[in-house]
Amino acid sequence: MTWLNAIAQGMLLGGIFAMAAAGLSLIFGVMRVANLAHGDLMILGGYVASVAAVSLHIPVALTVLVSMAAVGGLGYLIQRTLLDRAMGLSEFAPLMVTFGISVIIPNVLVQLFSNDSKPLGIGSLGTASIRVGSDLAIGWFPLITVGAAVAVLATLHLFLYRTQSGRIVRATADDRAVVRLMGVDNRKVYALTSVIAFATVALAGTLYTMRQGGVTPYEGQLNVLFAFEVVIIGGLGSLWGTLAGGMVLGIAQSVGAQISPDLPLLAGHLVFLAILVFRPQGLFGRSVLA
Repeated sequence: MTWLNAIAQGMLLGGIFAMAAAGLSLIFGVMRVANLAHGDLMILGGYVASVAAVSLHIPVALTVLVSMAAVGGLGYLIQRTLLDRAMGLSEFAPLMVTFGISVIIPNVLVQLFSNDSKPLGIGSLGTASIRVGSDLAIGWFPLITVGAAVAVLATLHLFLYRTQSGRIVRATADDRAVVRLMGVDNRKVYALTSVIAFATVALAGTLYTMRQGGVTPYEGQLNVLFAFEVVIIGGLGSLWGTLAGGMVLGIAQSVGAQISPDLPLLAGHLVFLAILVFRPQGLFGRSVLA
């Protein structure tokens, strides 16, 4: 039962990982840009939610929408003012832009809020759980997070495959030159993609902050590593692979923690390296945005 509990807790942790990586997978699949600021944008989403709740007295449940709107809007501005120009220069330039953003965000947060944890409490929901047997309990909020991750990925899938805008996004991911010849402005497609990806990572950051009870400025540096590992484990450009990758990484870390408190991160990294060696295309590595 102890090991079963570790696996269950790992799957719940995987929900956060999957949601955090969904936007990264989308941006890479469509724009071929590795967003090094992804983890810091996730933490920024948590800070926006915390400020909205603590300083503006907005109900905690509504801070999710505030955070998604604010960070999604920031994504639009970054894409139209910085990344569009960088993508026209070279393949390396967008990487440097996102690296610069990843340096700026935590330093600005430190200047505004110091290094102290920024709280975002959810009351009794944070400790409420479902008892399954005598030794196994599943937290309500982690369960909600997994449900939210599945809902986000399902919504993205429906958007990409059932809407005209989604089909254009997929076509741009396959061959941007042909789509441009058909009269579609790639910059608008990239802006839409960035808004969706940034809003998604803001949602992940808000739920992460709620789960942790607070957030600090430099947590994004580790979260971006987890996000890249999830995307690569699941398969580059595969949205549902992202969910599988999150579960695999979460279970690896949870089982590692069960073996020894010093092993969670190492266990996750070892599983990531094993996938990279034996199945470099990932578990669900297929065509772009499969």
